[in-house]
Amino acid sequence: MAITSSGAKKGETLIADVNIQRKDENITMDTKVDTNSKLYTTITIDESPGQKIIFSFIAPDRKSAKVELQYLLEGAGINTSIGLFGNPFVTYSGVFGTNTIAVGTDLSFDTASGNFDKINAGLSISTSDLITSLTWNDKGNTLTASYYHTVWPLTNTNVGAELVHIFSSNENSLTIGTQHALDPLTMVKAKVNNNGKVYALIQHAWIPKSLFTISGEVDTRAIVKSAKFGLALALEP
Repeated sequence: MAITSSGAKKGETLIADVNIQRKDENITMDTKVDTNSKLYTTITIDESPGQKIIFSFIAPDRKSAKVELQYLLEGAGINTSIGLFGNPFVTYSGVFGTNTIAVGTDLSFDTASGNFDKINAGLSISTSDLITSLTWNDKGNTLTASYYHTVWPLTNTNVGAELVHIFSSNENSLTIGTQHALDPLTMVKAKVNNNGKVYALIQHAWIPKSLFTISGEVDTRAIVKSAKFGLALALEP
């Protein structure tokens, strides 16, 4: 059994949750309780290599219950799910390709209205030190291009960038980020976007698999009013 917890303070509001994971042969049960008194439960059954059945629900929302099937094949992955109550959503996602190039799609169909709620597609190209991708989301309204490059593997130093264009409003946004390992147990990450928002965190593995994280966020256009600070602790025996 593994137990983790995290918390963050935004203004006068404290947000926290507790996660519990229990494994028994081919069955894994994950449970999370948050400060909004919601209980998230996921039960995963490993039927055979490459095949899983997943039941999930969020209490007290009965309509959130769904069953999911996953199939992983060589060069392809397929995931489909359906809600268990009312007029459920039916979802499908699939990825096909190789270690270098892959294409995929993500669909969601609302049986109540008879319309597609989600239509997404994407293309990615990757090498040993570079990953680029192009995705088409929000039924074609949002186009996203991203870039991730490993600059120095020995210190886990990476840089990345993301450019987003929204066709309906003709808006563009650019985010640039980086990460660097100060030592084998301590990682620093930071990112900034074209709206002047800066995010940073430092994460330290004080014992194996147990992480202590300090994070911050600030809007450079209103530093005093926008500054946020958070702490998180993840424990795993």
